[in-house]
Amino acid sequence: MIQASGHLLLSVAALAVTAGFMGVSVNRLVKRKLRLSVLLLIAAIGISLVELFYRGLTPGAAAQLRDFQNLAIAAALINAVVLIAINPLRADRVPERFPAIVQDAVIIGLVLLAATFFSDRLLTTSAVSAVVLGFALQDTLGNAFAGLAIQSEKPFHVGHWIRVGDFEGRVAEVTWRATKLRTKSGNFVILPNNIVAKEAITNYSEPLASTRLDVDVGASYLVPPNDVKAAIMEALRNCGRVLTAPAPDVMLLSFADSAITYRARFWVEDYERDEAARDEVRTAIYYAFQRKNIEIPWPIQVQYERAMPEPDPDAALEGRERLLAGVDLLATLPPELRHEIAMSAPLTVYGSGEAIVRQGEPGQSMFIVCSGAVRVVLEPQRHEVARIERGGYFGEMSLLTGEPRSATVLAAGDASVVEIGVQLFRRLGAVHPHAIEQIGVAAMARRADLDRVKTAAAGVVAVETHTLLTRMKKFLRLS
Repeated sequence: MIQASGHLLLSVAALAVTAGFMGVSVNRLVKRKLRLSVLLLIAAIGISLVELFYRGLTPGAAAQLRDFQNLAIAAALINAVVLIAINPLRADRVPERFPAIVQDAVIIGLVLLAATFFSDRLLTTSAVSAVVLGFALQDTLGNAFAGLAIQSEKPFHVGHWIRVGDFEGRVAEVTWRATKLRTKSGNFVILPNNIVAKEAITNYSEPLASTRLDVDVGASYLVPPNDVKAAIMEALRNCGRVLTAPAPDVMLLSFADSAITYRARFWVEDYERDEAARDEVRTAIYYAFQRKNIEIPWPIQVQYERAMPEPDPDAALEGRERLLAGVDLLATLPPELRHEIAMSAPLTVYGSGEAIVRQGEPGQSMFIVCSGAVRVVLEPQRHEVARIERGGYFGEMSLLTGEPRSATVLAAGDASVVEIGVQLFRRLGAVHPHAIEQIGVAAMARRADLDRVKTAAAGVVAVETHTLLTRMKKFLRLS
């Protein structure tokens, strides 16, 4: 009777303290697992009440109830003490060094150790039960111990992107039985922990969050390797997903049957977006090779014939002349001058988002948009200030005065442009200086209109126009 009363008081006091910690804690793990202690203490209180008020218990049954009551109180106290000692009560997080699976293992080990001190009957029963369960639950126990080893060694954490054998994904959860990965396609792959423990694990999120990727591309044997590497590096600089630090690089990989194979190596912030990053790099390399006249050879083991339509150079030249005639800056030129420009100026193609010119870089050419459109943006925020469609032009001040580019111009979708260089303008100026000066006047008027909008000061514009005309004559060597 006295022992039952003592157990009752101990259980009630422990229940009150446990309930108090549940009330003040904001840690969801602590609150959830303290419910087990509350249930065990309620069971212990129930056993004490049965001993106090029920007189029909045999001595053997009363002894067994006391053994289970002692174990219930010990388990409740061990569970509560371990949870409160390890976890922060005022923060909703789990300590990195003691994840939930490790805490469970500590609690179970201490409860089993406590059971050996309370009753020989419990110890014998536990030993027999352990043998039976060990044979029945070999795989489950293997998964549990493997999960405990994974949580202890910490080869990865929740949120890391990993590869285990043939499977890769972001770690969503690690339980006693399995590790759950969310793949790129949004599916769950559930891997038993004993499989994870046996396989090689690649962690793409540690020690650095950034990951190095590579893309292989073949180029013609007729192009010097340094030229190919420069074109690939230009393409990498135009890719937004490619990090500037660590810096990308290009290596000559092999001399293949039909091409020299190069490998572009670059870093991305998140491995989950590796396919999109490779797509962006391959697309940029294609357009860069097109501009540099670098051929990507295709296999030539099989010979075939195909009637290819021959391009009509006269029609292309005529179309380019019509385009130049529609540009207000060149409209005052005689037809023979526009013909010479159309003959000499190269046509280049840029992929969507590629930089045609960059703000602050030196420039001695202007561009006319032949197809598509371009965006004019100001660095470093890349704020868009203008959009130029087919027939529009940009870069004329760099052509006429040699001043650095005042803005960055990006292709808005695929765009083709005609580039008119300073050497061509100087040759034309030597023969027709008056016509070139008319172009300069038109360009200065355009510049004056922009300045007028910005400054709303008409007096400043006239002085600036005169100064720019002087600079243009000096730069183009016009008398």
